[in-house]
Amino acid sequence: MKEHFDDPYVKKSQQDGYRSRASYKLIEINDKDKLFRSAIRVVDLGAAPGGWSQVAAKLVGDNGTVVASDILEMSPLPGVTFIQGDFTEQEVYEAILAEMGDEKADLVISDMAPNMSGNSASDQPQAMYLVELALDMAGQVLRPGGNFLVKVFQGEGFDEYLKAMRAQFASVVTRKPEASRARSREVYLLGRQYKG
Repeated sequence: MKEHFDDPYVKKSQQDGYRSRASYKLIEINDKDKLFRSAIRVVDLGAAPGGWSQVAAKLVGDNGTVVASDILEMSPLPGVTFIQGDFTEQEVYEAILAEMGDEKADLVISDMAPNMSGNSASDQPQAMYLVELALDMAGQVLRPGGNFLVKVFQGEGFDEYLKAMRAQFASVVTRKPEASRARSREVYLLGRQYKG
């Protein structure tokens, strides 16, 4: 708890009005990779409490679309349509598609992680399962040429996942933003130019 409250990004998020320190990870990646433009369509998977959705809504502007989904509740955000539920369930998946209209997404983002127990033997498979679901969803909603940003924990299954992403995107790069704690095994994989 002390580490959390002493964290400079936690303090900064409170000052800047962001819902979580994770906002700065997305801001930093976007500064480098220019993922967001005004008026694009974004799907945010595992969105609660809304740190990434906040950033996305600001960057796509009034003419953009942000559809966010999570099993957990999320307080409303201006410019964000939130769908609560498991996006692997048909009803939730169809609700996301309905919000997109006839349009495909330009960008899918996922900062999902399971509740970590500290036991990597059970945490890692759960984390890999979530990122595989996110990649599958990205494949269903992205337009050809679209981009996908996902948090992945290094460990068992990582190399196979990277290979799967490389098969579906023209390029895949790894990002470790400064706002990501140094001791964390999390990295972000960015797939560019979805092959469709």
